[in-house]
Amino acid sequence: MADDIKPGSEALQLEKPTIETMEGSHPASRMDPARRAVVEKSMKRKLDARCSLFVLIYIMNYLDRNNMAAARLKGLQEDLDMNYSEYATCLSILYVGYILMQVPSNIFINRIQRPSLYISAVMLVWGLISTLSGVVKNFGGMVAVRFFLGFVEAAFLPGALMILSKWYTRRELTKRNAILFCGNLISNAFSALVAAGVLSNMQGTLGHPAWRWLFWIEGAATMFIAILAGVILPDLPTNTRGFTQEELEVAQLRMTEDVGEADVDAEGSGPWDGFFMAIKDPKMYIMMFTLTAYVVGLSFNAFFPSLTETLGFGYVPTLLMSAPPWVFSCIFSLCVAWSSDRYQEKFWHIVIPMLVGLIGFIICMSTLQTAARYVALFLQAGSYAGFIVFYSWISTSFPRPPAKRAVAIAMVNAFSQLGNVAGSYVWDLEENGYRKSYGIVTAMFGVAIVGCAIFKIVLERLNRRLAEAEVAEEAQGASAGAGAGEDVDESLRMHKGFRYLV
Repeated sequence: MADDIKPGSEALQLEKPTIETMEGSHPASRMDPARRAVVEKSMKRKLDARCSLFVLIYIMNYLDRNNMAAARLKGLQEDLDMNYSEYATCLSILYVGYILMQVPSNIFINRIQRPSLYISAVMLVWGLISTLSGVVKNFGGMVAVRFFLGFVEAAFLPGALMILSKWYTRRELTKRNAILFCGNLISNAFSALVAAGVLSNMQGTLGHPAWRWLFWIEGAATMFIAILAGVILPDLPTNTRGFTQEELEVAQLRMTEDVGEADVDAEGSGPWDGFFMAIKDPKMYIMMFTLTAYVVGLSFNAFFPSLTETLGFGYVPTLLMSAPPWVFSCIFSLCVAWSSDRYQEKFWHIVIPMLVGLIGFIICMSTLQTAARYVALFLQAGSYAGFIVFYSWISTSFPRPPAKRAVAIAMVNAFSQLGNVAGSYVWDLEENGYRKSYGIVTAMFGVAIVGCAIFKIVLERLNRRLAEAEVAEEAQGASAGAGAGEDVDESLRMHKGFRYLV
């Protein structure tokens, strides 16, 4: 039987260390429980501190990506002589590069020993490209800059999610993903405040319009933080500097205990094996289409200053009023993520925030009254909480091997960016306070809810099969997983007791 196993096949996963084979052989498994608790607490404290830089990086990632919305309020579209369709193209072209690069980047980051240096390098490049947005003279130049910005920025989010999934267990991951995504939410609030300051005070400085200074200042800040990233961010639980040997051993054992096998790829596996495993798994396609519909529904994010402008205030009050809904969203998202980890539940923690957002959409379709629409903006921003839980659902639904998980995270995230491309054109329907646009995103949230329900049913079916296999194994006294070698879903060959989080 062993002779039939070929390098690169999924059967190689059978050769990876499990909790049974590691018990007694791994140094951390022989550690006194009291000592292990102390070491684990110390390790997590260091890890949380270092991973907190991901939040700042994500803030800059979104500042550099979304500052066009604020710059538009101060003349970018007019200065570059663009109509709305051309402006929307500048927004959407970023996601073309973003989509193309994600899967190759995550395959690469899964195979290198120092992902921190990789993240640092790509951040330096995207900061440089962002500054070039401030020197373009026409539509063509902006399209080129935005394409390459997306191409380079693509490495960050799936790479960060992959790094976090190598350190944190399934019970811990949603909270950490929420903290990471708070960088996105804070950037929506912070970018409005930064833009208000720059656009109000830099107009005409050294003969340049204020919107150019916005790109230059934010791009320079990104490059400075990129240098810090290469020093602070963690690498792998096997080689990260700044941790004791005991802490690294505990970190590795925790990941093995989480699902019953080590978080490593099979020996001899090729760089594209994870890709072929992922594309054969139907779970990935359900998540791809569901998240895409969700992203179209969240497309109001890129136009938030314009939606706030419908309240009838000037551009500085508009930018300042754009910030509080995202502060609320950040707090709400952390609460939802804590609850999801606490109760180990995903579906309702995704759907309920979407329902909150739907209420906001309906209010904006129903009235032009200022106070009601402003409250609705808070509710719409709150729908991001489910988006954050969805990303942790990706990681926990493709637990092993890491090569497959890396591709699944990247492919789901990359495909979903088609939602941003489509969303760039949704908000050209300005009459009646964007009523028709709100109708479109309402429908997309409905599609996303249906997709989540289908995925829930699929995982519940797999969990029943896992339970039945364990009963059969106990009855026969043989491995129930042995006959599952050709099954697409790797969980059916995994450690006894594993269940998908639903």
